Amino acid sequence: MSRTELYRPQFHFSPAAHWINDPNGLVYYAGEYHLFYQYHPESTVWGPMHWGHAVSRDLLQWEELPIALYPDEHGTIFSGSAVIDWHNSAGFGPEAMVAIFTHHTRTSETQTQSQSLAYSLDKGRTWTKYAGNPVLPPTNRMRDFRDPKVFWYGPAESGHWVMCLAAGQLILFYKSPNLIDWEACGGFGFGFGHGSVEGVWETPDLFRLPVEGSDESRWVLFVGVNRGAPAGDSGQQYFVGHFNGETFTSENPKPVALWADYGADSYAAQSWSDVADGRRLAIAWMNNWGYAKQIPTGVWRGAMTLPRQLSLAATAEGIRLRQAVVDTSPLSAGQPFRVGSVTIPAGGVYTPEAESGSLWKIQAEMVGQGDGDGCGLRLRWTDGSTVTVTWRRGALLVDRRLSGVVDFNPDFAALHSGPVSPADGRLSLQLFVDTSSLEILAQGGLLSMTEQLFPSAGGTVQVTFFAGDGPVTLADLSIQRLVPARFA
Repeated sequence: MSRTELYRPQFHFSPAAHWINDPNGLVYYAGEYHLFYQYHPESTVWGPMHWGHAVSRDLLQWEELPIALYPDEHGTIFSGSAVIDWHNSAGFGPEAMVAIFTHHTRTSETQTQSQSLAYSLDKGRTWTKYAGNPVLPPTNRMRDFRDPKVFWYGPAESGHWVMCLAAGQLILFYKSPNLIDWEACGGFGFGFGHGSVEGVWETPDLFRLPVEGSDESRWVLFVGVNRGAPAGDSGQQYFVGHFNGETFTSENPKPVALWADYGADSYAAQSWSDVADGRRLAIAWMNNWGYAKQIPTGVWRGAMTLPRQLSLAATAEGIRLRQAVVDTSPLSAGQPFRVGSVTIPAGGVYTPEAESGSLWKIQAEMVGQGDGDGCGLRLRWTDGSTVTVTWRRGALLVDRRLSGVVDFNPDFAALHSGPVSPADGRLSLQLFVDTSSLEILAQGGLLSMTEQLFPSAGGTVQVTFFAGDGPVTLADLSIQRLVPARFA
C-alpha cells in the first residue's frame, strides 16, 4: 500500500483506507499477532462498524487482511475480544479462534447491545457466525452493554471462561464453561465513585501482572472513559486490585483515578491473549473522540499506538503500571548519535549534530532542576511546526499549540501535563517521533504521553534541548534514526 501521503504513519499501523477506531480481538496464534479493529470500509468517518483485520510476526510490520466480520441481521459489529479455544469447549473445532463481540442495533429512540460469537478454523482468515447468536442479551434492557473481554481463568481441567462487560459506569462479570452459556457472577463500580466517572465506561480489559522485585502479583482492570480524561475528552484509566474468578476489587481508594496515558491520544487499550512467552502486550487507538472525525488525514483516518509491554512497579504512591514500547531495533537505520554527557548552562540550548531525518527514537536522561522555567526539548519540523516538552515542578508538559495544523478543532491546540517524580533530580525520557505522532515514556515507563501532531508540510525534524533557570546535564543521550516499517 502507499505510505507516502501527508501525515501517513510510517511505523504505526493505519489501514490502507477509511476509518478505524478501537483495537479488537487481540490474540496470538501460530506465530502471528492478530489485530482486529473497528472499521468502516466506506468512509473516513465513523459509521456501520465491521471488524477489520491485520496480522504481524513482530508487532512492527503488518499485513492487512480482508474484513473479518460484517454487519448482519443482528446488527453492526462493535468491539470485543478473541481467544483460542484450546480444549474445544464450545464445540466449534480443535483450536478454534473464537471472536466474542457486541451486536449493536439502533432505532430513532433506543439501542440494543448483545454479545455474540463467531469462529475461525483457518487462523482467522475466514469466519462463521454462531447460529445461536446472540449468546448474551442485555441485562434489564441496559442501553450500554458492550465490549466483551473474555479470558480463561483457573486450571485447564477445572477453570472457566470469564467475560468483562462495560455497562454505563459499571464493569459486569460473567462466567461460562463453553463460551456459549453465560452466568452473571459479579461487578465493579456499584455505588459509583470508583476512579473517573465523568464519562461512560468502555472497552474493559482484565489481566494479572507480577509486581517487580517481589513475589506478589495484582490484577489490572483497564477501562476506557469517553469523557473527563486528563488531556480532555476520552482517555484510558486503570485499577489495580484483586480478582477471584468472579469479581474484581480495587485496592485504591474510590476517588483515586489512575491513568495509563496523560496525552490526548491513547484510548480503548487492549492486550493480546495467549502470547507465547507470557508477556502482557497491549495496543491502543491513537486518537481522541473529541476530534477523531476531524483530524486532517487523507484516504484513511485513525492509527494505533506502538505496542507496549506492561508490568507493575511498587512506588511511593502505590503499585503502578509501567509500560515499555516493544523492541524497535528492526527499524533502526545505521548507528545512533550518542553523547555521554553534555551540560547546558542556565538559559542555554544544545542542538545535537545528528543526521537529518523525520522518524526518531530519542533517549535521554536529564539531571538538574525542573524548577522555575523548567528544562526540556523542542522538536522543530522544516516548516517551523514545533512541539515543546518541558519538565517543570513535578510535571512533564507537552505543548502542541504550534505543532502545525491545529485549527480543525478548538480542543486540539493544547498544553497537556502528566506527573513525574524524578529520582535524585534525574528524569529519564524516551520519545518515538513518527510523521504525525509523538509517544513519550518517562521515568522508565511510569508515565506515558501519546500525542497526535500534524506539522503543516512534514519534512525533517530537529531536536534541541534547553535549560531554564539553572544548568542541566544530559546523560546518555541517544538519537536513533528509524526507517519505515513494511506494510502490505
